[in-house]
Amino acid sequence: MEDELEDKILYQTLSKSHMKLLSKFAVGVTPLNSSLSYVWKVMRVYLLKPEVLIAGLLICLFVLYLQAAEVWSRGFIGRLSNSLGLGGKAGGRSGKLSMLASAAEKNSWEECTTGSAVYAVQGRRAKMEDRFVISENINSSGISLFAIFDGHGGEYAAEYAKNVLIKNIHQKLMQSSAIADGKEPPAPKPGLCGDVQEEKDDDEKDTEKGSDKELEVNERYKLNAHNGNNDASATVQRRQSFRKSKTEDTVGTGGGAGVGAAAGTNGGGGAAASSNQMLENDLLSKYMGNQSPARQQVKKNLLNGTSGNGPAPVKPKTYDARCYVQNGSINFGKIITDEVLAADYDLVEAAKKLADFAGTTALIAVIHRSKLIVANVGDSRGVMCDYKGNAIPLSFDHKPQQVREQKRIADAGGFIAFKGVWRVAGILATSRALGDYPLKEKNLVIANPDVLSFDLIDHRPQFLILASDGLWDTFTNEEAVAFVRERLDEPHFGAKSIALQSYNRGSVDNITVLVIVLKNGRYEIGSSSN
Repeated sequence: MEDELEDKILYQTLSKSHMKLLSKFAVGVTPLNSSLSYVWKVMRVYLLKPEVLIAGLLICLFVLYLQAAEVWSRGFIGRLSNSLGLGGKAGGRSGKLSMLASAAEKNSWEECTTGSAVYAVQGRRAKMEDRFVISENINSSGISLFAIFDGHGGEYAAEYAKNVLIKNIHQKLMQSSAIADGKEPPAPKPGLCGDVQEEKDDDEKDTEKGSDKELEVNERYKLNAHNGNNDASATVQRRQSFRKSKTEDTVGTGGGAGVGAAAGTNGGGGAAASSNQMLENDLLSKYMGNQSPARQQVKKNLLNGTSGNGPAPVKPKTYDARCYVQNGSINFGKIITDEVLAADYDLVEAAKKLADFAGTTALIAVIHRSKLIVANVGDSRGVMCDYKGNAIPLSFDHKPQQVREQKRIADAGGFIAFKGVWRVAGILATSRALGDYPLKEKNLVIANPDVLSFDLIDHRPQFLILASDGLWDTFTNEEAVAFVRERLDEPHFGAKSIALQSYNRGSVDNITVLVIVLKNGRYEIGSSSN
């Protein structure tokens, strides 16, 4: 009993002394002043509690996880997916892209060749109205054609352009190539080509700088899609039916935005506003449902064989393929221009019968040896990355607020109005397009393309980008070139990445991006398409 009692006393004595030692170690040396002592006491009471320490540790771990999550996904998860055979050929960036299950990819279209790739997403639109074309080495001629069509108001116009216009251009290119190579007799019959002989070399004389001289040369290619003889009395009568635009005073005169037809001496501001409103109401009524009075009148006029708008327009002329070849050189610009205008006429006539008011832009690029020819109608856009990495425009958007377009619309008796963006007659945000026949009837919108040609040897481009305006709503030319240049090692040459990035940036339109890769200033044909 005495031994047990001694053991208890010894244990209590040692435990108390041990606790005192620990308390002294925790408290430490007494601070030199009262303020530090107060802070230390507060820390001991509030911050050194177990629950506070555990919560702080969890917060630190969570922040650390957020900082390292992206690195882990590119590193550990990427290596794991590659080891399992799930990674792409392009490595980490492509593997990360494949992990993005975004809504944009659910409605997407793509096509890849050895030297080009296209990726299109429906985006936030109810329908996919964009169309694209990749035709390499047409009929083994060495000619490659690429096209982007951005439809609006429906899919009919873009689908028509893809199926009909491209087919006609293909046929003319194959025939012209055979003539240029000496496989067919080159000499046309006398009078067969008409005035096309005077325009044979104009396309080859265009330069890549997009100067006024180029545009003047391209104007010579343009044919009147509505009235071949340009009757002066009809023009005067059309202009007298409109008044000065009310937006002209707001933006400015002499080619300023909001320009309408020139007003007479008796035309006041109220009359101008009333006239523009009447024009806008007339055009808008045609875009209404099948029961709109304007649409019913159109159908009635068609059944009676009349248009209700004066003499019927004359179809633009197209010429024999031999007319586009001279001294072994093919006038690609003239071929595209003539076929675009002819297809637009047929599209408008077909749309009238179907009461379909859809329209589409057109961006067409032809590569033959060291020559690049780009024809543009509307606001789709092309850009080139030269050997220095500079962004060189291949086309220029046709917008209603441009001085040249303002003047043309005003001369046709129309106006432009700002409704979120500048629009022709307050309706269409591009001043040139195929289709859109209610606006074509008054010649407010035309389909005449601007054609530019480039010497690939001079620029030695790394790649070309052709895209609908859904991309250019979120990217500048320079940004797009820099973005794609860093992703040329991807399976789609960066086309898929930039399309999805544009969607993530908030683009609300359909997005179609076509990337064409060139080497040593030439396009290496990887497949043959008839």
